[in-house]
Amino acid sequence: MANTRRAERRHLTDDEAALVDKSHYPALKDLADGELGDVLGQLRERRDRARTIAERQRREMRGKAAPAGARAASDDRGTRQKVTVLSAAVQRLNKEQTRRRSFAARAALVDNAERALEMRQAAFRPSRPGPGRTAGKGMRAKPSSRRERIAEPMEVGRVSQFVKAGQARRDSR
Repeated sequence: MANTRRAERRHLTDDEAALVDKSHYPALKDLADGELGDVLGQLRERRDRARTIAERQRREMRGKAAPAGARAASDDRGTRQKVTVLSAAVQRLNKEQTRRRSFAARAALVDNAERALEMRQAAFRPSRPGPGRTAGKGMRAKPSSRRERIAEPMEVGRVSQFVKAGQARRDSR
């Protein structure tokens, strides 16, 4: 049977009740991921402590352990209920944490798929040359359309004449 919030509060301290309240829906959606992990850790500690106390009380009731207090425990129902309430809160938080992780993983998968599609489409796109000079604001230096000279014209003429003379000598032989 599901516990009502009033029944849950009866078995919990104020700190534990505040933690359990954070595990219920309206407050649960407002928790940040880091805060969700902190609350989950605190609830697990409280649940484990309550579980240990319930085990000790059961051992005292059976006569296997010495009483921890002034007299031996005669009943462990309240502690067992506390463990049940805290375990349910831990389960809710675990479920929410798993839901958030799967949502984040799905979002990352979609981002990766979109990026892969963009890369694939870019690979098949024809590469066209740039538009060249276009209208713009202000003056710009106009590049020269003349060919860049590799050597001095005087040197080119001297070498040409030298080659011509050498060819004439070979032909006269």
